Amino acid sequence: MNTTELKGNWNEQKGKLKVKFAQLTDDDLLFAEGKKDEMMGRLQKKLGKTKEELFDIISKL
Repeated sequence: MNTTELKGNWNEQKGKLKVKFAQLTDDDLLFAEGKKDEMMGRLQKKLGKTKEELFDIISKL
């Protein structure tokens, strides 16, 4: 999944992630231009998942 795909439907995916992982906050899922790696790092730390696992989870939403 590239940045354009992620950015394009992020609001929908963000809602689904919050349902699946109740511990996530809006701040955890803040997708700012040029900050994708920072957001992914926060998610990795909070969920205990690898970057590849996160991309897999997001792509299956």
